[in-house]
Amino acid sequence: MFLAFKEMARAKVRFALLIAAIALLVFLILFQQSLQNGLITGFIGAIREQSAPVLVYSVDGQRVLQGSVITPAMEEQIRAAPGTGEVGLIGQGTFTGLPSGNADGESFDTTIIGYELGPDGSGIGSPTNVIEGRLPVADDEAVVSDADVRLGYDIGDTVTLLPGGKTIEIVGIAANAQLNVAPTLFASYDTYLDAVASVNPDAGTPLPNVLGVIPADGFTPAQAVASINDQSLDLDALTRDDAAAETPGVAQVQQSFNIIFLLYGLVVPCVTGLFFLIVTFQKANSLTLLRAIGAPAGRLVSSLLIQVVVIVGAGLALGTLLYYPLSQGALGGIALDFETGAVIFWSVLLLTLGLVSSLVAARRVLAIDPIEATTGQGVGS
Repeated sequence: MFLAFKEMARAKVRFALLIAAIALLVFLILFQQSLQNGLITGFIGAIREQSAPVLVYSVDGQRVLQGSVITPAMEEQIRAAPGTGEVGLIGQGTFTGLPSGNADGESFDTTIIGYELGPDGSGIGSPTNVIEGRLPVADDEAVVSDADVRLGYDIGDTVTLLPGGKTIEIVGIAANAQLNVAPTLFASYDTYLDAVASVNPDAGTPLPNVLGVIPADGFTPAQAVASINDQSLDLDALTRDDAAAETPGVAQVQQSFNIIFLLYGLVVPCVTGLFFLIVTFQKANSLTLLRAIGAPAGRLVSSLLIQVVVIVGAGLALGTLLYYPLSQGALGGIALDFETGAVIFWSVLLLTLGLVSSLVAARRVLAIDPIEATTGQGVGS
């Protein structure tokens, strides 16, 4: 260990530059991870965080909440399917909302998800992770996603729908409950119908977009899905997780980011391994001398690996420190969070890859023959 730190002290700039390069890569990886998760949560968080274990779309809706329409005949088939327990109507629309809490008087495209209220405000399709305030218990009340509070959608604020002037009061905040990366309100189904009538009085009463289903006793969500889909080719039932994951665009976003992460994961071990391989060549004569005077190969290799652990560890720590303040804010309409799991995963992975890649340099150390070293031959020959 003394040898490792002594060498690092003699070449501070060289090792500091490597730490800075690794820190920058770690920062970029973690930022991209937060950006991916924030983007996906902004797209389909409301689907993941609602209470219905099964969502039933129309096939024509192509698994887009607002694009689906459930006709009375479809609803009858769903209710009659074996495995169907409780059923709730869910409607979704996009409106121009003017939040009273926005100091600039700015309006936003606002998503309203309407579900049938229970006595305590819960219901099939209600948000499951209210972190402040309460669920709506009456019409014209709503829960908003936590990502929208900074836009003026806070508890006690009202949202005025334009045109029409209908107002909705915000009574609760739910975590990670956005849809389509836009301000999202969970309200009663009647509030949703009133919002449609307010904005477009000639639209008539809209049909529900999807039905939320709680499986009957003895049925799992997957079994209820299979039973409902067997009723008609026009029905597209999905479990809650599948409905979120198979929303159009989600898989493509994940695939694009996975390619970026793969490239990042290859760069760090390549940079680390190449650096120590070059360093080993540069100090070939000193390594030869150490082997000639009896320094064990294991001690030289352990010194090299200690340097790898220190350098990669310092890069990981510095990159995480740079990432932390950025993860507490938002980028455009995308809320960012500190991804603890991602920090642990990438720290373990990058440290492991760094050590493995440095084994090439370690082989150069092990290849030094003390006998050849005394005759002027060694790794530098």
